[in-house]
Amino acid sequence: MRLWLEKQVIRFTRGMNLRSKVLVMYGLILVLPTLVLGGSAIYLVIQSFHQSYLTTVDEAVRQTAQNVDFGKKSYDLLAVRTATDGELISRLGRSYADMTEILDTVNYVDRTFLITSKYLPGIADFRIYHTNETLVQDGQLLWRPEKRSLVGMDEQTWYEEAASSDQALRWSNAPSNPKQIVITRKIMGADGSLLGMVYILLNYDSVFGELLDKPFKGAGNLFVVDSSRHAIAATETAKIGNRIVTKEWPMSDTEEESAAETDGSPAVYDLTPTKELLIAKPLSSGWEVVAQLPMQYMDSQNRRILLLNVSITALFLLCSLFLIMTIVKNMVWRIRKLGTRMSDLSRGQFEVSVRHNNNDELGDLESMFNSMSERLGKLVEDITKAGLMEKEQAFKALQAQINPHFIYNSLSLLRWRALDVQDEGQIQIIDALTTFYRLALNNQISVIRIRDELEHVKAYLDIHQFRYPDRVRVEWDVDSSVLDFYTIKTVLQPIVENCYLHGAITRKKDAFIRVSVNREGDNIRMSILDNGNGIAEDVLNGIEAGTHIGKGNGFGTANIKERLSLYFGSRASFIIESEAGEWTRVSIVFPASAEQPAIRREI
Repeated sequence: MRLWLEKQVIRFTRGMNLRSKVLVMYGLILVLPTLVLGGSAIYLVIQSFHQSYLTTVDEAVRQTAQNVDFGKKSYDLLAVRTATDGELISRLGRSYADMTEILDTVNYVDRTFLITSKYLPGIADFRIYHTNETLVQDGQLLWRPEKRSLVGMDEQTWYEEAASSDQALRWSNAPSNPKQIVITRKIMGADGSLLGMVYILLNYDSVFGELLDKPFKGAGNLFVVDSSRHAIAATETAKIGNRIVTKEWPMSDTEEESAAETDGSPAVYDLTPTKELLIAKPLSSGWEVVAQLPMQYMDSQNRRILLLNVSITALFLLCSLFLIMTIVKNMVWRIRKLGTRMSDLSRGQFEVSVRHNNNDELGDLESMFNSMSERLGKLVEDITKAGLMEKEQAFKALQAQINPHFIYNSLSLLRWRALDVQDEGQIQIIDALTTFYRLALNNQISVIRIRDELEHVKAYLDIHQFRYPDRVRVEWDVDSSVLDFYTIKTVLQPIVENCYLHGAITRKKDAFIRVSVNREGDNIRMSILDNGNGIAEDVLNGIEAGTHIGKGNGFGTANIKERLSLYFGSRASFIIESEAGEWTRVSIVFPASAEQPAIRREI
């Protein structure tokens, strides 16, 4: 049947030119159906708008609920992670007799949680309260509850109320300012005793202001209601803290008696007798987001939709002739535009493309043109990739200049001789050299696991410890959970080498080198900190700008940066921080990768 109809249409339009064909199609496909179905469509639109509008509102409320839930979980996670930190619990629960231990605890808290408290927006204050009489309060993060004023009440009153609460984690509005939100999380000891309290003060506008500001184009209200049915946040700030009452959330007998005895207090916002549309979406934490929307708004929208549909239909019919001529002109214009882009492509501009949103034959032609230009661009990328591979092969060829078997055999011979004379010192040095060269001379790999990279740099440090005994203290701060992730090889050893060569670490009193490897979200940070000579500011600026000329081509950083870019692109960073005469920290940040990374296409 379809083929027969196609033949009839083709036979009917065979003798027509392009303009006539378009006019006929326009009349049969658009004008006639519009006249026949227009009236029915308007009626159906009015009938279905109510349901569509409810669906839209429901989806908007759901999205708001998801955003609120996500934000709450983020702040909850910050409070819980702080309160359940094992080291913090241990330090708050011990007794202190030495000021050195107290200062060590203060430094640990500031170092660990000061930066953590800055991760999320809207945190106006972040404190850790404790009741350990042997531990000081530094006025920064560590506090003891006293009679000082705190969000509308004194600290002691707030602490006692939070301690007596049956909730370990609690959100509440500040009594003195409803546009401030207090998050409280108990810090419990291993024996179940209360050691302290995490206190987080949030700025209302930063947390909820944008989400609840003028919802539904200012025609309705939104409430964020906690598990006790009190409004933590609301579009109308005067309703914050009120007890929300609906048919599903009636007041209990105790609340009614309390309201009667206190002449209407506590504040109650009763939505039961209203005729507004109410939509509630639960959150995973037991909270709910409630939307209040007047029905008059929907009636107004129905009238607007009706008027808009009638106006559009009339305008469409009046302008039909103009539109069909525009369509014909558009076809001609698209053909000419395609020809212009072909001319650009012939001149070597492979990034050109034709924008289109049509599914006709011209649209197919434009799609094929875009596909062709994209494939030509990929050919250029392949050439770039070949250049990158050539760089990598050159790097491997440089490594291959040393015969690893000769070195291994020589070290093995030296080790046997050392065993003969039972020289344990020489045996340890030879073992360190063997470990060092096992990775350095392996030309078959360019990426290794972090544990192998640490083993390599440890062997290098062991060699220097034998060379400069008791001059440099080596410290390790390694997160064991990152050891099986991948990194490019020999990135730490050149940095440690700079500590000895340029930092003159062996001449420094109380010299130390700290090797740190930690997880930061989806990234891994490896850093080397030393208290050597540091780097002068002008030299450091030259290294960062790539203009420093000196031994090692900028302290050996150029090769590391280039290899990081080859495997991780812009997602990797190489950071040098230093204070001349004091210290230097070199950090490498790259994505945490459980799979071996490959050379990237982009330069």
